[in-house]
Amino acid sequence: MAVTVETLEKLERRITLTLPASGIGSEVEQRLKKLARTVKADGFRPGKVPMSFVASRYGSSVQYEVINDKLGEAFAKAASEAQLRVAGVPSIAQKDSAAEGELAFDATFEVYPEIKLGDLAAVEVERVSSEVTDEAVDRTVDILRKQRRSFAQRAADAAAQDGDRVTIDFEGKIDGEPFQGGKAEAFQFQLGEGQMLEAFEKAVRGMKSGESKTFPLAFPEDYHGKDVAGKEADFLVTVKKIEAQHLPEVNDAFAKQLGIKEATVEGLRADVRKNLEREVKFRVLARNKAAAMDALVKVAELDLPKALVAEEANRLVGDFRERLKAQGLKDADKMPVQAEMFTPQAERRVRLGLVVGELVRTQNLKAKPEQLQAHIEELSQSYEKPADVMRWYLSDRQRMQEVEAVVIENNVTDYVLSQVKLVDKAVPFDELMAQQAQG
Repeated sequence: MAVTVETLEKLERRITLTLPASGIGSEVEQRLKKLARTVKADGFRPGKVPMSFVASRYGSSVQYEVINDKLGEAFAKAASEAQLRVAGVPSIAQKDSAAEGELAFDATFEVYPEIKLGDLAAVEVERVSSEVTDEAVDRTVDILRKQRRSFAQRAADAAAQDGDRVTIDFEGKIDGEPFQGGKAEAFQFQLGEGQMLEAFEKAVRGMKSGESKTFPLAFPEDYHGKDVAGKEADFLVTVKKIEAQHLPEVNDAFAKQLGIKEATVEGLRADVRKNLEREVKFRVLARNKAAAMDALVKVAELDLPKALVAEEANRLVGDFRERLKAQGLKDADKMPVQAEMFTPQAERRVRLGLVVGELVRTQNLKAKPEQLQAHIEELSQSYEKPADVMRWYLSDRQRMQEVEAVVIENNVTDYVLSQVKLVDKAVPFDELMAQQAQG
């Protein structure tokens, strides 16, 4: 029988489902009989509980289950016959009027939208590139040296300078009153590395062991400690110990200590450059992918299914709570988090997902086996045992699905960038790394 589909508004549709009351009744009776075999009740042996007792206690819930099951089957069949792509879960309500011997229900739901992709050739997209410089390699080698530095106590009359590790006692007061987090004993930090506010480091720089100093310090307006942000404090600092850092020399022994296969200075620098180039490649790809996706969304015309947006917003709420838990926040599950906070983000995700899906379908951009293999090989190269990492990916279906999603996104990015007006821009290494860190 043909299914009548009523269009309500944009993507919203409604169909009427009918179920024979006799079929419901017989199915409920069969399930109650099956249930009676295992039901336990005081005064009765297992399997000997009267049907009247079983029907009285479980009849309503079993009937509800049967109707739900039958409605699910009827809706799936009707949607299939009408060739509908249903978005989200339908809302089903029983109708007051129905033919004799039948139950009637209205199923209200949304369908996936028609997606119109505009002319990508009319869109201008900035494609970035970046190179690993010798200076970037030098700075990375210096970071490796600092990670393996040692410290030796300076002479009593030596002044603290940048690079030194200083041990201090300090106490800060605002308007003569101590404040939370403003006092510490035997506190250590490295001068000149931005671990403390610049004014604090400036005051300690040049002090000697055993010396004390009082100085004013103005907290920035955007300071992370909201209670003191924008306020001025007076600090009393006493230097307990000053230690000079010793950085290991960059030589073949240092390269060997780092586990470099070719344990030479040249081998070390080549390994550092290779790792930096891999990182640059992924960061450039992320920038260009974001630009491509922005272009794709810009030319797409579609209505968004409210059900999918609501589902995505709720998923984002769940992710937010998980992050709070990971940060050690107690009772994160009970925090009043409104899904509406995430609606704009959810809308963009749903829009982008639908558009990308349409493009993958129409342009055959699915991930090919050789692409999956190549991507896993590339990911595994940054690990000590690449073969083990590859097996780890290949042995898990979910991990492979994640890899597949990334490869598909890369295919979509390549396609979009092949269609738009490209404006190439070389981004300095430092700028690329700083922007990615902020993002």
